[in-house]
Amino acid sequence: MAVRIRKGDTVQVIAGDDKGRTGKVLSVDEEKRRVVVEKVNFVKRHTKARKQGMKSGIVEKEAPIHLSNVLLYDERLQRGTRVGVRALADGKRERVSKASGETIAKAE
Repeated sequence: MAVRIRKGDTVQVIAGDDKGRTGKVLSVDEEKRRVVVEKVNFVKRHTKARKQGMKSGIVEKEAPIHLSNVLLYDERLQRGTRVGVRALADGKRERVSKASGETIAKAE
């Protein structure tokens, strides 16, 4: 099954500690079906200085979230929506919001 959420999309978290928060997708792992969302699902990593001049300490960074726990955020409806695919007359395909039926613009 194809992943319909892409890098740069705005998504809303629907499960877990960060439920209800929105953010931009930083990366998508299609094989593991996980996404990294900006400013969501922070974890602390204890790092060791590997090179001279590099700092050691506790670093906070975003951890991946499973795709089933996020919905694409529909700006018009101000909520998350499922994503569908519509075939156009010229043979191309476009992503469509299931809630509003409108075409989803490509992320910058």
